[in-house]
Amino acid sequence: MIKIKDVAWGRLTAPDLDAMEEFLVNFGMVRVERTKNRLYMRGTGPAHHLHVTELADTPHFIGAAFYAKSEDDLKKIAKATGASGIEHLDEPGGGMRVRLKEPNGYQIEIVHGIPDAKPIKVERQPINWRENLFERTGDLMRLKKEPAHVKRMGHVVLFSPKVVETTRWFRETLGLIQSDDVYAGTEQNIIGTFSRADNGEDFVDHHIFFCAHHPEKTGLHHLSFEVEDIDDVFVGHEFLKSIGKYKHHWGIGRHLLGSQVYDYWRDPWGRVHEHWTDSDRLNVHSGSNIHPVEKGLANQWGSPPPPDSRGHVTP
Repeated sequence: MIKIKDVAWGRLTAPDLDAMEEFLVNFGMVRVERTKNRLYMRGTGPAHHLHVTELADTPHFIGAAFYAKSEDDLKKIAKATGASGIEHLDEPGGGMRVRLKEPNGYQIEIVHGIPDAKPIKVERQPINWRENLFERTGDLMRLKKEPAHVKRMGHVVLFSPKVVETTRWFRETLGLIQSDDVYAGTEQNIIGTFSRADNGEDFVDHHIFFCAHHPEKTGLHHLSFEVEDIDDVFVGHEFLKSIGKYKHHWGIGRHLLGSQVYDYWRDPWGRVHEHWTDSDRLNVHSGSNIHPVEKGLANQWGSPPPPDSRGHVTP
């Protein structure tokens, strides 16, 4: 129906905003605003915010937001079956949105007109590698013991018994393109789908939405965020480990499909948040692929996923 520009934020609930903010600061985000009932966090990039937590007795996944390319697209999506119509956002950053329900019942917000924030500059030393072996001369590499620097949101991963139906909805309603689909047994048995935004000639992340099959459960597997570089992935890992209060989920490694260097951590209620850097970037001409599961969900280096990783679902 339309072609969204990018993913904007994930929206969760939590029974304790103090604990949620503490985790997200340690994860590498910065508070934008906090009200009595909501917490808004940003990264170093220009997005006003990229993570929203609402106060509630039970922790759960509400849904995700995506940027419309224009106000005309917002008007168009407002005519979709079940759409809310255009609403003015009564939240920090302002703007407009249309709310929809995807096939599993989660809220999808299509937003537009949110002004950019001033980026937060991150100072990094040059690296002596590849053809730039003398990029940093006479300057010793010294990394701070600190959180990673989350730059921007990368993607949302949803588990569902309805992979094909869910993927079809996202691709037809939001204009996503197939990057890689994964099958088990025969090519007709699709168990995972990686989808990217269609920004024409412009290059985008390998995927902004991944849907994977779960035979019984529906829910969030993880929210994913790009960090500054590979040092940031490792420094962020060591920082979170040193705190001693958060569960490490999986990593560090490099995926095969998408190619990101990744590291996954669980918040105080078990919701998985990913640090990554160095995604493949594709455009409308890059094509689509289909892979058997043994290749499709493999990593290029690093340990295999823990036994509870692929079945970990947050309703």
